[in-house]
Amino acid sequence: MTSVARPVARTAYQQSVADYWNAEKDPVNLRLGDVDGLYHHHYGIGDYDPSVLDGRGEERDKAIIAEMHRLETAQSQFLLQHLGDIGPTARLLDAGCGRGGTSVQAHQRFGCRVDGISISEQQVEFANEQARLRGIDGAVQYHLRNMLDTGFESGDFAGIWNNESTMYVDLHQLFAEHARQLAPGGRFVTITGCYNDLTGGRSRAVSQIDQHYICNIHARGDYFKALTDNGFVPITVVDLTEATIPYWELREQSSVATGIEGPFLTAYREGSFHYLLIAADRV
Repeated sequence: MTSVARPVARTAYQQSVADYWNAEKDPVNLRLGDVDGLYHHHYGIGDYDPSVLDGRGEERDKAIIAEMHRLETAQSQFLLQHLGDIGPTARLLDAGCGRGGTSVQAHQRFGCRVDGISISEQQVEFANEQARLRGIDGAVQYHLRNMLDTGFESGDFAGIWNNESTMYVDLHQLFAEHARQLAPGGRFVTITGCYNDLTGGRSRAVSQIDQHYICNIHARGDYFKALTDNGFVPITVVDLTEATIPYWELREQSSVATGIEGPFLTAYREGSFHYLLIAADRV
């Protein structure tokens, strides 16, 4: 693990987030990752195979878990394809890497070096062990660092992504740091949930999601303002809201449901919450 000179968590809130993820051992993350060793901390997209609901008992449960994992893996593959043409000599940054699944996929896809960062010591240790077990720890490394002030050199990265991690930080500070780290013409991609600012604020369902994950979901418009203010030009925006609803419908029927499925489905269906992919170039 890479040591840092300053405390990684700079505020009481950041420390509370680190404490949450250091203690987290939720089956919805671990059991799905056990399917093939790709441990995600995000949600899925695409239609599920309804036949997974036909079985009984343990076989039904295993089929649902595997299908949920397939949808989550499809989500991260969709994100990575929007990074553009990444060569094997490039370097990528996974900001808010969780247990590292998307970083592994990026290395598999592009063959390049990938660094992941998290403020959770438990996540970093877990992810580095997974890289070691895969024999890719020379190319995929995870660091205990703050995504708002990583300590990496300026202009070192060809691409950076946040996969459902922007809701824990101030967007202007985050995108300023990303702009510093990206080489000119570098690409930033995020998939994120954001509330619909046309509705006038966070709905009850969105507030329930905030409370569950101790996060601070941003308004849709805040992303575009913060990107523009920090020298990014959005080039692709994809509304994935309809594409993620089947995942939540399946998760609600799974053995790893956490109780937050209802608020997610309500927020998406009522239009107060959107699930977006945003790709932007640093100019």
